[in-house]
Amino acid sequence: MAKRVFIIHGWGGKPSHGFKPWLKQELEQCGFEVFSPQLPNAKNPKMQEWLEVIRGLVGKPDGETYFVGHSLGCIAVMRYIESLSAGKKVGGAVLVAGFTDGLAMPELKDFFPYELDFKKIKKHCKKFVAIHSDNDYYIDMAHGFELEEKLGAKLIALHNKGHFSSADGITELPDALAAVLKIALFRRR
Repeated sequence: MAKRVFIIHGWGGKPSHGFKPWLKQELEQCGFEVFSPQLPNAKNPKMQEWLEVIRGLVGKPDGETYFVGHSLGCIAVMRYIESLSAGKKVGGAVLVAGFTDGLAMPELKDFFPYELDFKKIKKHCKKFVAIHSDNDYYIDMAHGFELEEKLGAKLIALHNKGHFSSADGITELPDALAAVLKIALFRRR
């Protein structure tokens, strides 16, 4: 079965912004089947709408199914994994500027009707990488440490990358590419 990667943008995001187009192209050149959907109502996101799109795209998840989430996209990825039925597994997830709670922002309340169930998430996925920046103006590095602790994620702390967005000048993210390749045990020729 083909290795598939789903790149999930964040709040107000687009698949054509930031590092996402570059990452999609790089992964495709490595032979992955890559999906980078525009999620509905990106500026006023609703968890169930996003999960519906992700479920529809993924179809049947398996050990060759991988995710890269950015910001709120990380929450969507974790909520998707958390919602899998018993016995279903995915290969891994790379969480870029991920977080673990609603950041005291009413706009994110819909994604946090209850706390993330990290134990359940880990039953469906064993490999996580959390990539964070030391000067992210939205997501404190403490969230990276929490993902490291609660998911066993490998934490990659980068310097001066902001929120990994186009506004921060981030149009490539080699650490995310390397993380997917390592999780997927992929070797470049």
